[in-house]
Amino acid sequence: KVLIDVPRSDLAEELAQSQTKIQVLQDTLQQVLDRREEERQSKQLLELYLEALKNEDSILSKVTESESVPREEMDVVDMGTSGAGTSARTALSDQILAILKEKPAPELCLDSQTLELVVREDTHALAAALSWDKQKAKAVQQACDQELSKRLQQVQTLHSLRSASRGKKAWP
Repeated sequence: KVLIDVPRSDLAEELAQSQTKIQVLQDTLQQVLDRREEERQSKQLLELYLEALKNEDSILSKVTESESVPREEMDVVDMGTSGAGTSARTALSDQILAILKEKPAPELCLDSQTLELVVREDTHALAAALSWDKQKAKAVQQACDQELSKRLQQVQTLHSLRSASRGKKAWP
């Protein structure tokens, strides 16, 4: 890097070479640095891609697991309410409810499948299960929805990068 930044005339004088040879040397050094930077960025992108694939596989396996578990085995919280014998039910486990209640940003602590469950949950049932008002429950659901959307956007971006990289020639 230092040799690239030195003025050509000073370097030519110091090395007793012509400015043309020094220009070729500096250009070659710059190309090597550029290639190293491209390789570093490619490695980072590949690591990101592999991590996303691993996360995607994890999400798919969790979805497959949840589809194979019979509905009656899921934790159901039954909170009796006054009125015509109705009850507020939530399919969220006690552990998920605890996270929603205790964490300042619970949407960052939950996996994507759980975020979907929270978003789909009836707001009234969620508020009753957490002993919150409806607005607070709705705010948590919206935060979970935004986090889920962000994660899905990241996966779509990585898929786009994969598609774009397939269209390019293989790197030397």
